[in-house]
Amino acid sequence: MAKTAFLFPGQGSQSVGMASHLAGRPAAESLLARLDELASAPGLLSLVNEGPEELLTRTDNVQPAITAVSLAILAVLEEAGVEESAAAGNSLGEYPALVAAGVLSPGDALSLTRIRGVLMQQCADRHPGGMAALIGATREMADAAVAAAQESGPIGIANINSEGQIVLSGSTAAVEAASLAARASGVRRVIPLKVSGAWHSPLMREAAEGLARALDRVPFGDPAIPVMANVTADFTGSGAEARSLLIGQVTSPVLWAASMRRLVGQGYDTFVEVGPGSVLQGLMKGFEGIRLFGTSTAESLEETIGVLSGA
Repeated sequence: MAKTAFLFPGQGSQSVGMASHLAGRPAAESLLARLDELASAPGLLSLVNEGPEELLTRTDNVQPAITAVSLAILAVLEEAGVEESAAAGNSLGEYPALVAAGVLSPGDALSLTRIRGVLMQQCADRHPGGMAALIGATREMADAAVAAAQESGPIGIANINSEGQIVLSGSTAAVEAASLAARASGVRRVIPLKVSGAWHSPLMREAAEGLARALDRVPFGDPAIPVMANVTADFTGSGAEARSLLIGQVTSPVLWAASMRRLVGQGYDTFVEVGPGSVLQGLMKGFEGIRLFGTSTAESLEETIGVLSGA
């Protein structure tokens, strides 16, 4: 019998119209409408459906927007009888993953991701920085690039997405210095990322502190199914631990590659990307013997439901 894990994407997977394929699906529409009412920023649903793109991609808007769409798709899958036995989310995606596991309510997840986005953008405005992806880099090469740039400013590893794809994050000067060091060490490509802040870096410390206060006001249940945590690449044991890990996530690396290896090693063989885009499916293509499904288009959602409902 298949062991199915739901994977929830993070920031960068958004696009204007990313909920259009959910029109006419009552489970999605009612949830999106309710989340729009709960959002502290009015017009969130209109922004998702109509843009403009530059406003949608603002960190304080895009985080609750992706969360809302992911949760709406989750509702459609659950209504159709597609059942998950584990969940994981890439950075922001950890919030809807915790909803899937019964740790957070949909409304609390939306409110928290809005607060998270606001705090992260405020922090980025106070402490400008950037990010760069190292393609073809080992962990040792990335660590060496970070070490070489320490005197230029705060910097660290932000994401280990897959074998050979590692993202660095920190002050502008430090990222530039690390990029030079990485190229000199033989890293195949160094790609500056179009982001408005140094996410998952030491520069986000103030955002983590503010988020901790918001998380303390929200009830956390214990997970009903295993949830993989970004910070540890291990399963979350309790609601209290989930809260603590969400705080640490803001300044710590996203250990995505290790998280996926752990799930595959535990026998999970079917993975559904629940949300906009197909980034996470792409990162899974190095694994053999697994099945990948998407939900970001009408066709992919229908295929996923058709194959996995009642499975």
